[in-house]
Amino acid sequence: MTQLMGRPILGLPSDLESRSTLTDLLTGVRTALLTLSVVAAPVFGLWVLAPYGDDTAGDAARAVCGLWLLGHGGPLVRGPGAAPVTVAPLLLTVVTAVLLSRAGRRQARRARGRGWLRWRSPLAVYAGYLLVAAVAVAQCADPQALLRSRALPDLAAVALLAGGALGHGLWAGLGRPLALPRLPLPPALWPDGAGPAVGRALAGWLLALTAGGGVVLATAVLLGSAGQHAQRLGGGTADWLGMLLACLAVLPNALVWSAGYALGVGFAVGTDGHAGPFGTRTGALPDFPLLALLPADRGPDWHLLAGAAPVAAAAAAALLLGRAATRWTPAQTAAAAIATALAAIPPALLAGYLAGGALGPGRMSELGPVGWQFALAQTGWLLALALPGALLHRWWLGRDGGPGAGPVLRARLGAYRLVCRLAA
Repeated sequence: MTQLMGRPILGLPSDLESRSTLTDLLTGVRTALLTLSVVAAPVFGLWVLAPYGDDTAGDAARAVCGLWLLGHGGPLVRGPGAAPVTVAPLLLTVVTAVLLSRAGRRQARRARGRGWLRWRSPLAVYAGYLLVAAVAVAQCADPQALLRSRALPDLAAVALLAGGALGHGLWAGLGRPLALPRLPLPPALWPDGAGPAVGRALAGWLLALTAGGGVVLATAVLLGSAGQHAQRLGGGTADWLGMLLACLAVLPNALVWSAGYALGVGFAVGTDGHAGPFGTRTGALPDFPLLALLPADRGPDWHLLAGAAPVAAAAAAALLLGRAATRWTPAQTAAAAIATALAAIPPALLAGYLAGGALGPGRMSELGPVGWQFALAQTGWLLALALPGALLHRWWLGRDGGPGAGPVLRARLGAYRLVCRLAA
C-alpha cells in the first residue's frame, strides 16, 4: 500500500516524452505555413482586388509558392525562355529566419537536459518544414507557372536556411549564444575580454553602416525620379499596392546596395553597368521604381559625400574598441582592431551574395554588389580608420592616468612624472 501511494497516480510523462514525433512533425509544418502566410496574405489580397481574367486561384497559389522559395534564396525561372530569377527579397528572408529561430528556441527549452533525446524533436520539426518545401516545389513545377522552380537547388536553399535558423535558435535556447572564437594568440596580443569587445565593435560597425546606407537610400528617394517612374507604372489601386509591397520586400537589398555605394565599390547594374560614387553607367533597365533611384550617368560630384557613412561607422567601432582597450597595451588594441576588420568579412560576403542575383538572361544576369569587393571595402575602411581611431581613443581615455586608464599606461605615466620631478 505504501509503494502504491508513493507512485504518481496518473503517471504523467514529462513534457518531452509526451510529445510524439508526429506532433513535432506537425510543428514544423505549422512553422512553414506561418512563413508561407506572410507571402500569401498580400498576394491573395492583390488577386482579390484585381482579378484578371486569365489568373485563377491556382495561379495565385503558384505565385505564392514561387515567392516563398525565392525568399529562401532558391533560384527560379520565368517565361518560355527560362529566364533566371535569383534576386531574393531579403525582407521575406529575414522574417522567415526570425520565425524559424523562435521555433528552435522553443524546441531547445523542451529538450534541455534530455541528453541525446534533445535532437529527436528538432529533427522532426526540420523534416516537417522540408515537407512543405517539397509541396511548394511541386506546385511551381507547372510549366504554366509565372515563376517555375528548380527542384534540387530550391530544396537545397530551403534546407540550408531552415537548418541555419533552427540551429541558431537551438544553440541560443540551450544557453550558448554565438560568440567569436578565441584566437590562438599569446596574451600579449589577445587579452581577456577581447572577444566580446570585438563582437560589440563589429555589431556597432554593421549597424552604423546599415543606418548610413539607409540615409543614402533616403537621399536617393528624395532627389531621384522614383515617383515619376512609379506614376508611369501604376494604373490602379492594385498596381500601386503591388509596387509598394515589391519595394518593401527588396528594401533590405536596397540598403545593402546603398552601403556598397557609400563604401565606394558600388554595385553591378547588368553585366556592362555599374553604379558608384565615382561614376555611373547603365543601359536599358527593367521597369522597377527602385532602379529609378540610380544617379544619372555622370562623373563624381556631391555623390562622394556618401563616404561619410563608412567614416561614421568606423568611428563607432573605434569608440567601442577604445573604451574596452583602456586596460590593454597598444599592441593588444591594434590586434583587436585587426580582428574586427577580419571578422567583418564573412557577414559582408553573405550580405553581398544574398542581396544580388539575376533578373533575367543576358546583361541582367548580374545585379547587386560583388561579394568579395563588398567585403574587401569593409575591411579596408576598418583598417584605415578604426585601427588608428581605437588607439587614439584609448590614449584619450587614459591620458590623465585616471581610473579608466590601464595598469600599463598608468605605470608609464607614473614613471614619466617621477622622472620629471627628479629632473626638476
